[in-house]
Amino acid sequence: MYPNQTLKPRVLIVHTGGTIGMRPSEAGYTPVAGFEALLREKLINSVHDTLPEFDLIEFEHLIDSANLVPDDWQTIAQTLTDHYDDYDGFVVLHGTDTMAYTASALSFQLTGLSKPVIVTGSQIPLVELRNDALDNLISALIIAGFHPVPEVCVYFNGRLLRGNRSRKVKATGLDAFDSPNFPWLGQVGIHIELHQQLIRTAGTPDLCPTEYTSGAVAMLPIYPGMADAQIHSVLDNEQIRGVIIQSYGVGNLPDNNAQLMQHLTQAAKSGVVLVNLSSCLQAQVIHGAYACSARLQEIGIVSGGDMTPEAAFTKLHTLLATHSDSAQVSALMQQNLCGELD
Repeated sequence: MYPNQTLKPRVLIVHTGGTIGMRPSEAGYTPVAGFEALLREKLINSVHDTLPEFDLIEFEHLIDSANLVPDDWQTIAQTLTDHYDDYDGFVVLHGTDTMAYTASALSFQLTGLSKPVIVTGSQIPLVELRNDALDNLISALIIAGFHPVPEVCVYFNGRLLRGNRSRKVKATGLDAFDSPNFPWLGQVGIHIELHQQLIRTAGTPDLCPTEYTSGAVAMLPIYPGMADAQIHSVLDNEQIRGVIIQSYGVGNLPDNNAQLMQHLTQAAKSGVVLVNLSSCLQAQVIHGAYACSARLQEIGIVSGGDMTPEAAFTKLHTLLATHSDSAQVSALMQQNLCGELD
C-alpha cells in the first residue's frame, strides 16, 4: 500500500493558500509565501517522533479560496497525481470558503485511492498566537501518515469527514465543518478514533485530473415569486450544460409557475442536465412525494438524492467534462460513484 514499508511514513503537504497561511495587512488577512518556514518554526519544540516526515509544495500563486475557479481543482489534482507514488499520504491546505467544493471535486478526479488525501485549513492563521491552524495541520498529518483512510477527507476541529459529504456550516466558529447527511468518519480527542466500517476500502487508483469548462454548470435557487428574467438567464444560456436546481423540502418546485416549468422543459429537451437538490441542510429529494414535484421526472429532471450542493456541483462539472452524452451524465448523477450519495 505504501512506498515506505520499513521507514517512517512520508506525507506531502500541498499549500494552495487560505487563511491558514495568511498574514495581517492593512487590507485584512492576505496570502503570503513562506509557509513552510513558519510551520517548521512552530514545530521546532514538538515531539517529532509522533509526526510523519513531510515535504511541502507551495503554489506559486496562492489562492484566496473565495477566488477559486474549477481550473484550480485540476491543478490540485494534477499536483497530487504527479507525486502519488512518492508519498504515503497527502495533506492539502486550503481556504475554508470553498474547501468543501475542492474536497468534493478531488474525490471525483482521484478515485480508487489507496492512500489518504486530507484537506484542511483553519479559521485563524498559523502566524497568530491563538489559532486553530497548528492542531488542524498536526492532526491531518498524523492521519495522513499513520492511518488507513484511503479517500479524500476534510479534517477540521476534531472531525474527520468524507470530503464529498462535508459542508461549511459556520462562518466564524472553529467547528466550521460538518457532514449533515452522513456520519463522521472519525473524531480526534485524546485519542484518534476512526469508524473503519464507514471508511472506503483501498482500491486501484484511477487518477484523472480533469480539464473543466468554467460556466458549464449553474445553480438555480428556487424562491417565492421567481422573476422570469432570472429563470431565462440560467435556463436559456447556451454555455450552460448542467443546472443544479435548489428546491424546497424533499424536492418541491412551484408547478404553478408556468414560465419556470416551460423553461425547464425546453432546457431538458435541448440536452441540459437538470438535477434537483433540496435547499435544506439535511434532506433527500423524493420526486412524487408531493404533487408539485410529480411532473419533474416527466420533464427529465433527475434527483440529486441527499448530495450536498458542493458535491452535486462538482460531480456534474466533472461528468460533463468527461462525457458528451447528456443522458449518460443524467444516469451517472443518480449513481453513487465515490460515497457522495446514498
